[in-house]
Amino acid sequence: MLNIKHLSKTFGTFRALDDLSLTVPAGAVYGLVGPNGAGKSTAIRHLAGVYRPDAGEVTVGGRSVWENPEVKQTIGYIPDEIFCYPGATLEDMAKFYQGIYKTFDRELFLRLHEIFQLPKTDPIRRFSKGMQKQAAFQLTLSIHPQVILLDEPVDGLDPVMRRQVMSLILSDVAEHGTTVLISSHNLRELEDVCDHVGIMDHGKMLLEKALADMQGATHKLQIVGAIPEGLDILHESASGRMKTLIVRGAAWEISTKASAVKPAYFDILPLSLEEIFIYELGGVNYAVKDILL
Repeated sequence: MLNIKHLSKTFGTFRALDDLSLTVPAGAVYGLVGPNGAGKSTAIRHLAGVYRPDAGEVTVGGRSVWENPEVKQTIGYIPDEIFCYPGATLEDMAKFYQGIYKTFDRELFLRLHEIFQLPKTDPIRRFSKGMQKQAAFQLTLSIHPQVILLDEPVDGLDPVMRRQVMSLILSDVAEHGTTVLISSHNLRELEDVCDHVGIMDHGKMLLEKALADMQGATHKLQIVGAIPEGLDILHESASGRMKTLIVRGAAWEISTKASAVKPAYFDILPLSLEEIFIYELGGVNYAVKDILL
């Protein structure tokens, strides 16, 4: 289990994290989402043990991460910008990982090489961004991590390779119970793989739930007729006689209230993760605004 409790971090006068709390259950695939500058990467770097907390607690499996080599042995971390030593080849980095991680599996590294088929003798810095990401996945999966932290993991990958990478991660979760945290702006892909989601904004956690519970707690009501009373409405729009309402609440509860006003028509639809993200942030001054050009 990954735990962040009341974490704060300031860079100069900028407060990147503000009393942030986050919980990732063991064996879960957790999607961390939020607008640019929300503090997602800063939170992940604390979980990886890169940053020292100003205040609060960061633990993996109940043990503090900061300056704890034993815990860091269990963590695989792939940042948005891949780092490697100048001039290092994929084979050089494999030897480096083998010297750092006791669990590095040379045989698995070679099997993954058959999938990614990256040059072994060319400097990694000459790879395209997508190829660098593939190299990072090949190295990281080869250490058999108990925890995988991914910051924009599929950025730069083509659609086929994105599916391949996600398939490898989910296989690792299924076979070894690996705990995975993914930060990404590609909410459609997160929705396919995540079972828990946290929405961050301005260094705080706005909403954190199992994805099924999150999608079951907010719905889209399309109705022709009077708007029912007592609904927790996040957003409202209309097209002709049809009104579309984004409503917090269980589907049965919304249906009961809609039926009570005897509309000419109504229907209740589930929301995608992207829609939940947009409308939840719309409640804290992130609504999409119209601009006349």
